[in-house]
Amino acid sequence: MGTCHLYHPGTQSSPSLTNWQNGPVFHGISFGSNRNVSGEAVFSTAIVGYPESMTDPSYKGQILVFTQPLLGNYGVPSFNERDEYNLLRYFESSTIQCAGIIVADYATKYSHWTAVESLASWCARSGIPAVSGVDTRAIVTFLRERGSSLARIVVGEEYDADEDEAFIDPGEINLVKQVCTKHPFHVEAPRSDLKVALIDCGVKENIIRSLVRRGASVTVYPYDYPIQKVAHQYDGIFLSNGPGDPTHCNVTVANLRTLFDNYHKPIFGICLGHQLVSLAAGAKTIKLKYGNRAQNIPALDLLTGRCHITSQNHGYAVDASSLPKGWTETWRNVNDGSNEGVSHDSRPIGSVQFHPEAKGGPQDTDWIFDRYIESLKTMKSQETPLGVQSEAPAAFGAMIA
Repeated sequence: MGTCHLYHPGTQSSPSLTNWQNGPVFHGISFGSNRNVSGEAVFSTAIVGYPESMTDPSYKGQILVFTQPLLGNYGVPSFNERDEYNLLRYFESSTIQCAGIIVADYATKYSHWTAVESLASWCARSGIPAVSGVDTRAIVTFLRERGSSLARIVVGEEYDADEDEAFIDPGEINLVKQVCTKHPFHVEAPRSDLKVALIDCGVKENIIRSLVRRGASVTVYPYDYPIQKVAHQYDGIFLSNGPGDPTHCNVTVANLRTLFDNYHKPIFGICLGHQLVSLAAGAKTIKLKYGNRAQNIPALDLLTGRCHITSQNHGYAVDASSLPKGWTETWRNVNDGSNEGVSHDSRPIGSVQFHPEAKGGPQDTDWIFDRYIESLKTMKSQETPLGVQSEAPAAFGAMIA
């Protein structure tokens, strides 16, 4: 037996037993680890890519509800498979990051040429509870109507209401500190002299791969590393995706502000990296009602008027109305009108909320990596032998238009 309990905190900072008992309870069948967990309930409308989603560090601390009716039908590939850059071929990190999963129907038999085990086996040996046979449509309806909610998966025949007091709100935790690298590491791009410093806030493997395969050697640093002290060694700075509330990364924001004053080469951010770039610029972030997590979200490029289908995974967004003078909103979510990108008006600094590197797809916006690499090459070609720019750097918004 597996049970999912939802709780909407309303105006209270922590769940109480009275309010908790008013939340819906969903009963199903456990097919993962026999553990009880709590976290934030979120839903994804992605059709494919559950191995990539479950290992995406941006899902840290969250109970992931899949709207795709059937999950597990193509099994789970091997963690031993690496690409030519020694990056994980089929996963976005080395472990399952979400706290648990909820599905409508679990496929007990799987079939795929890359599969080495079942979804149930993977969850069980990874300590991740999983529940099937649940009306996921009802859960999604609750989350869309009531907004972001805490949840708990309880595995077993009996439910102890006293355990409600043990609820954990991941929004109050610095999840980035838990998922980022603890020490810098390097991924070499063969036959290239481009160097990028990547600030790891919970980076997906495919972000690193997208840079390296385009000819940039990448050195990955922890989120709170004083990047301004080594930035002069690199042709560009890149900020990754990551989980949780961006305001927990105040050290990163302070480092970025110093970097903005002293570094004039391209800086770009994705997802949480986008929010941190915006915070460093002086803007504010807001928590969305239930977030955007899907592979089919339309984002409008305000510079060209073109709409692109994007992959997204975030619960917070930049408040575009708070952008200071000198910064421009460059992308906007067509569904809810939330901000999807910003750019400095005269400096090569920009960011997007969505995922151009989407693993699982779509790849409509992976050209953004091409433009970023082009900007590195352009600025590198303008350097004098002493490393000084011979021309004023162009705005990043102009580079990607």
